Amino acid sequence: MQKEFFQELQDILYEKNITIKFHSFQNFYEDFKSHKFIFNHEHQSIFKKNTSQQITLFHPTRIRRPKFLNSTHALAKIIHSVAHIEFNAINLALDASYRFKNLPLQFYYDWLEVADEEIKHFKLLNSALEELGYKYGDFPVHDNLESALEATKDSLSFRMGIVHRGLEAKGLDANPFVVQKLQSSNHSIKNLLMEYLEIILNDEIKHVKKGDTWWKFANQNKYNFIELCKTFKQFSLAGKKLNIQARIKAGFTQEECEVIEKFYS
Repeated sequence: MQKEFFQELQDILYEKNITIKFHSFQNFYEDFKSHKFIFNHEHQSIFKKNTSQQITLFHPTRIRRPKFLNSTHALAKIIHSVAHIEFNAINLALDASYRFKNLPLQFYYDWLEVADEEIKHFKLLNSALEELGYKYGDFPVHDNLESALEATKDSLSFRMGIVHRGLEAKGLDANPFVVQKLQSSNHSIKNLLMEYLEIILNDEIKHVKKGDTWWKFANQNKYNFIELCKTFKQFSLAGKKLNIQARIKAGFTQEECEVIEKFYS
């Protein structure tokens, strides 16, 4: 008897135990690539808060990030914040695959591939945390990405634009600043972390490119990206300084980057 894609994915998406979640996803992903699922596009999606058992949530204004990485604790705190972004990105990719129905099969291939890569990113960062004597959940985090998930749950166009072309591209902007902070550290793990961040940046460019592709597919030129920024002004969709080179690789134009910079200046 074949398994149903969306119901199986729902169980994985809302699994609270990280170890079980990752193991279940790997089995699911192998079955998907082996064409073992049927797709019931009449399946009714649910939405509920989706946080790991391990984390403590704070309001974003209460999160303090260290300016200098002059201690193991400060370094662990920065790694933890990036690991949390990667963990959220796993759920973002799973939710896109689960929530939006009647789409080309390539859509589901794309976002499950993203989820698989985000899990690898998270594991790299969590292994670094453990090497420092910490683990995921040791520092409080915020849930801004989950707020964006809820705000865009009824629109493929908004989800792809706000979350995957917007907030994830903001991660491209942040990457050089994290690298710069790491370069100031003398910790023995620094070079390994630099390698991890390079892997993550290269993969995230591909992920934002997928968001760009599917946003354009869903949007059909109905509105431009700046109109989206205005409509969802509660979410800042760009960093203080744009990583223009990475954004262009991910589907933005030079002109668009300039307009975005001006909008958020």
